[in-house]
Amino acid sequence: MRPADAVRWLAGLLLALAAGIAHAQAVPPATTAAAAPRIGVVTMGPGEIFWERFGHDAIVVEDPATGARTNYNFGFFDLEEAGFLGRFVQGRMQYMLVALPLEQDLAYYRDVGRGAAVQWLDLDPAQARQLAADLAENARPENARYRYDYYTDNCATRVRDALDRALGGQLQRTLVGRSSGDTWRSESLRLASPAPWMWLAFDIGLGPRADRPLSRWQLGFIPSRLAEGLRETRRADGRPLVASEAVLLPQRLPPEPVGSAPRIWPWWLVGMAIAGLVLWAGGRHPRALAAAAGMFWLACAVLGSVLALGWASTDHQAMWANRNLLLFNPLAWLLLPGAWSILRGRTPSARFRALLVVLAVLAALACLPLWLQALPQRNGHWIALLLPIHAALARAWPRRAP
Repeated sequence: MRPADAVRWLAGLLLALAAGIAHAQAVPPATTAAAAPRIGVVTMGPGEIFWERFGHDAIVVEDPATGARTNYNFGFFDLEEAGFLGRFVQGRMQYMLVALPLEQDLAYYRDVGRGAAVQWLDLDPAQARQLAADLAENARPENARYRYDYYTDNCATRVRDALDRALGGQLQRTLVGRSSGDTWRSESLRLASPAPWMWLAFDIGLGPRADRPLSRWQLGFIPSRLAEGLRETRRADGRPLVASEAVLLPQRLPPEPVGSAPRIWPWWLVGMAIAGLVLWAGGRHPRALAAAAGMFWLACAVLGSVLALGWASTDHQAMWANRNLLLFNPLAWLLLPGAWSILRGRTPSARFRALLVVLAVLAALACLPLWLQALPQRNGHWIALLLPIHAALARAWPRRAP
């Protein structure tokens, strides 16, 4: 090869190398645009409004190209929506998934003092891309709405299920075989305890289905329990699912309370004390007793009617087969005319006294499934309180006119 040809060949080679380098330098922007998003779970602390007592969570997707963080929040509902109240009563509420910037979503929690923390997950690139695409598709208006259930299909279980699908079922396999012994009732009472009326509503309204021990997977209906489950989960290769955690907002409101099962003996002591007072007043102050008993029977009748309607005509399955119906008995409506007759100074009829015995016997029957432990309902404290009262009222009034 002549020197001139060698120079031209070398120059051509250098030009080709330069073009290749320029092309390689042009690739990274495209690669960056296609890089996998960063996925995290944001868990919010409890609030003061009754529907905020259980906390909340959402999935955040961080765009690696822009750093923008989109929060996919399954907890939106519209109180002004036509028919919302009716669907709420029937257990057929409609919630929706909304995608919005993380900072915009956190503004409300910052204003009211609810804390927020994020758990960044160690997902494979393909898993992260698929999850982000699924969430974006789910957030489309035609796909965003879903049938809400407090315990089996809520904002936290939607987050749990979306993550489990991305992980190919690994999250469920990790958590489904483990149980802490907690139940829907115990968790509901624990989180509702700062509001006594809410605690009473849950404890009276929940039936035996709410007392089945839950796996850690089922406990994922509570956002904080799901966060605990994510910390315990490892990938198939042994890597922790949670790569890092960070506090986004401090919790200025009281944190989640620590629950405890009600002790039966204080309720029994109160029930026996009221029963003794009933028996004492029956022969001495029948009219005063009739006034107090009338209010008691009215409360039993109203609560019992709500429990019966909840079982017969709604989709709130946690209320079904509620044995508190034997204690808060709708038959108490039939006692109110007798209470009015006694207030007017008349002798209670034999039918009235027979109905009192029927209510006492039915209240005693509430003990049977508790003793047999057949689909147990943890209502022993209500039995201890109300059975002595029903029994005392069955013997309270004299057979002669006062």
